[in-house]
Amino acid sequence: MSMIYLDNNATTQVDPAVREAMLPWLGEQYGNPSAGYRIGKQSRKALETAREQVAALIDAEPGEIIFTSGGTESNTLAILSATRLWPERRGLVSSSVEHSAIHEGLGYFADSIGYSPDSIGYNHHEIAVDADGVLDLDAWRAALETGDVAMATLIWANNETGVLSPVVEAAEAARDAKVYFHTDAVQVVGKVPVSVDAAPLHSLAMSAHKFHGPKGIGALYVNKHARFQPSIFGGGQESERRSGTENVAAIVGMGVAADLARQRLDEMQSVEELRDRFERGVVAAIEGVEINGTTDSRLPNTTNLYFPGVDGEGLLILLDEAGVCCSPGSACSTGAIQPSRILKAMGQSSKRARSSVRFSLSHLSTKAEIDEAIAQIEKAVGKLRIVLPSRR
Repeated sequence: MSMIYLDNNATTQVDPAVREAMLPWLGEQYGNPSAGYRIGKQSRKALETAREQVAALIDAEPGEIIFTSGGTESNTLAILSATRLWPERRGLVSSSVEHSAIHEGLGYFADSIGYSPDSIGYNHHEIAVDADGVLDLDAWRAALETGDVAMATLIWANNETGVLSPVVEAAEAARDAKVYFHTDAVQVVGKVPVSVDAAPLHSLAMSAHKFHGPKGIGALYVNKHARFQPSIFGGGQESERRSGTENVAAIVGMGVAADLARQRLDEMQSVEELRDRFERGVVAAIEGVEINGTTDSRLPNTTNLYFPGVDGEGLLILLDEAGVCCSPGSACSTGAIQPSRILKAMGQSSKRARSSVRFSLSHLSTKAEIDEAIAQIEKAVGKLRIVLPSRR
């Protein structure tokens, strides 16, 4: 049975060209990039080439890129830096639909998730979104005007619904309030054009495995004019901003993946057309299906669908048996029995959240796969509505 992979927001297939580029750095090219002899210098050159490729994907300068272990670390480093740079400020501002890396990271300082750290005492202001997942910009601006905000952070594209946030306007409001602004761009980089010149950003997080690179490698963009307080100390790597011997093979892979993603941005129009074909097909085939989140401003590859009268977990099981891979939401929350925090923040009921499923495509998705997925979803939903209706 062939697999139809529709969970690209969780992770993507490593591009063959990326894998090939990494192989030498897992074998004969094993030099430490901090070493002064030939094989060390070769590793350093490969690392800096990758830095240039990653920077080019977001219109940054190479020196503004810090390599990390992934999006979660990038987000965490930004939070730690901001809170240490302005310890007298006790306010933290975000949206109510942030990824767990931000939601729990800020929650640590505000003691809203039970960590009870020594740094307890921050006020975390989560700005609401409406039923379509769109941020309340007026409330965002008001929260920044208290004069006590150490950091404001806003997810660029939601990982569950694909809804795009008004990052430019939010960043401009933070600049006017003289507040450090960070964006979690993990889901948006490589899917739509992203330029750090478009908004007054201090920092931006990204992760290679979201655009067909390897897992375990990411980057944090830090504006060259922004102050930055490191949190990992040691050998002074990454210009003393993130110590530790660099993972050259993974960094090379991220660089090649970034270069390929930049070249493929024009292909995302085709992905969007496939996504729309998928939505139309499911809505036409299955009674009552609705789209969660606005359709006006969202990622071209993502859709989150509500299947009334269906238990989401049961649907996922049947689709898995049929070879269709999809997700209830964030891959980081897999196994959780609670309904989607994101959909709840949008004002949706627990029942609707438990009956909703995310589907996310890539440039590797095909028309034949989409049509087969629609047929399998129709079959699975029909079965579930008879034998396993959702709880009332």
